[in-house]
Amino acid sequence: MDTPTLLIDTDSRGVTTVILNRPEKHNAYDDRMVTQISTCFRQLAKDDQVKAVVLAANGENFSAGADLVWMQRIMNYSFDENQRDANALAVMLSSINMLPKPVIAKVQGQVMGGGVGLISCCDVAICSAEAEFSLPEVKLGLIPSTISPYIIAAIGARASRRYFLTAEKFSSQKAKELGLISEVVRAEALDDTVEHFIGLFLNNAPNAMNAAKKLVFDLANKTIDKDVMSDTSQRIARTRISSEGQEGLQAFLEKRPPDWSE
Repeated sequence: MDTPTLLIDTDSRGVTTVILNRPEKHNAYDDRMVTQISTCFRQLAKDDQVKAVVLAANGENFSAGADLVWMQRIMNYSFDENQRDANALAVMLSSINMLPKPVIAKVQGQVMGGGVGLISCCDVAICSAEAEFSLPEVKLGLIPSTISPYIIAAIGARASRRYFLTAEKFSSQKAKELGLISEVVRAEALDDTVEHFIGLFLNNAPNAMNAAKKLVFDLANKTIDKDVMSDTSQRIARTRISSEGQEGLQAFLEKRPPDWSE
């Protein structure tokens, strides 16, 4: 029986942990794993019992990006076959990025190429201090193409130009300075820090978090004009009269926890 490459567990709080489970391959992903991750996150998006997601990895390293055996296979693909294969990867990244619930990346060890892309698709990323990062695609004559929109959004165009072109490694602290990583902690504190953020998310209104996340996607880099002002006014008006908005305000006035809180 094959060892599962993806482990999925949802606890009683509605927190789902998705674990990359190819430690012998440094959690590099191939086309099979890409499909599994896409399917997993599509299902999580539709599951109202799921309140938050942790993306983690077994073993010493979070992810080495694309699997070398898969890359060898791709060498013989036609342009159309390559495009279909790359599109599947793009769909996987989007399924993580657009999940209508908070996603936390729990990161350790080496993170390369597509692994950096996975982290960039998460809302919060926590890593241990010894973690190292790199985007080595140009060393192989390739480019970090499907992951680039998420990395550029995370660290900005200027830093992306440097690390896309140099392929140099950078530290956990540098990753934090760039905005790729939210918090850098000692390895022994990684679990507790992830739990801290889970607790923050579980105290917030689920639909409001979804709407707040969408707000960022829809308004990032937009000029503040009349259309944006009208749009944001309509959004807050809708949330004020929603069941969550009504419950949240009432709970605040009554000095009690709202009904979604732990």
